[in-house]
Amino acid sequence: MNIAKNWKDYEIIDMANGEKLERWGNITLIRPDPQIIWKEKSFEEKWKKADARYNRSKNGGGGWQYNKRIPENWQIKYKNLTFNIKPMGFKHTGLFPEQAVNWDWMMDKIKNAKRPIKVLNLFAYTGGATVACLSAGASVCHVDSSKGMVAWAKENVNSSGLEKAPVRYIVDDVVKFVEREIRRGNKYDAIIMDPPSYGRGANGEVWQFEENIYNLVQLCTKVLSDNPLFFLINSYTTGTSSIVLENILKMNIKSDKYFSSGEIGLPMKNSNLVLPCGIFGRWES
Repeated sequence: MNIAKNWKDYEIIDMANGEKLERWGNITLIRPDPQIIWKEKSFEEKWKKADARYNRSKNGGGGWQYNKRIPENWQIKYKNLTFNIKPMGFKHTGLFPEQAVNWDWMMDKIKNAKRPIKVLNLFAYTGGATVACLSAGASVCHVDSSKGMVAWAKENVNSSGLEKAPVRYIVDDVVKFVEREIRRGNKYDAIIMDPPSYGRGANGEVWQFEENIYNLVQLCTKVLSDNPLFFLINSYTTGTSSIVLENILKMNIKSDKYFSSGEIGLPMKNSNLVLPCGIFGRWES
């Protein structure tokens, strides 16, 4: 497992009973997590001081309960990257801190390439990977079907002082965009994708991970440059093994080595516990 252990502005303080107590800068939140199936809290008193809690409803969904007034949004930093955080519906904050292990890996690959790198970031959400790649000196094409998420990504890029960096923001269905890039003859040195388990494109196109991931990877190989740097798939789809992602890459990328896969996770402070948060499959040159 690759563990995101270099955070200063984020930490898991405790976790028990299907919930995690987290610090985001100077704000503490309690959010549900299905992986936390043990009952015993390590730091009982700290839970009582949480600023807000996301409560699931019995009918699905849920909402935030605020124990004190907190800002509508605030910022946290990871190294030289700055992200804008706010409590959203369905427990999210606009950032997945475990992805820092992938950001570090991408930044290292881009910096060590010693050449201009063009990155295609698909299902790019609020742009964590986009900000990381831009900060390492790459140019990025950021694609997401949600206009609001793309606007948020632009805020993160600007907050990180990268407003002059070479980035294209595209609000579109990922598959349709890649098909157009193939027709245009556009190529990329690195591809990142973080596909949802289920979703809808900008015009209502249906995405289902198990049904569509193989075809999308196959399609994306047609926009890889002649000298590609890496291809990374990240997933939170329940029941899918990281080996499945690695197998898909092996079946579509003409290379006999440098494939890998695994889990990513977050450590709990003052503990030897680690929270598993997702899986990855990747190929690197």
